[in-house]
Amino acid sequence: MLDIKGNEKKIKKMKKILAIFVLSLLFSACSFKPVIDTAGRSGTYNEDKAKEITNDMQHCKQIARENSNLVSNFSFWFMSPQAETKYTSLYRKCLVNRGHSVLN
Repeated sequence: MLDIKGNEKKIKKMKKILAIFVLSLLFSACSFKPVIDTAGRSGTYNEDKAKEITNDMQHCKQIARENSNLVSNFSFWFMSPQAETKYTSLYRKCLVNRGHSVLN
């Protein structure tokens, strides 16, 4: 009888740990703030794109939000060599493709 209660406590503890892990992953995806070098030029663009940064960040954030969810973030994070979420990856790629130099 004691062994069953011990196992139930372990299961409850594991569920709490898993819930904390999932919530932290979810919140970390929402809090990505890219560091952008606005003084330099990125790629093959002849002009800097700093004047477009606010608009581009809003568009890229929306695109990343629409194309990622908790399950895709978790599976992408699990398989990613940099341990980043799908949201972070999409956000960064969007900014880079719009001509911004993203440092992180």
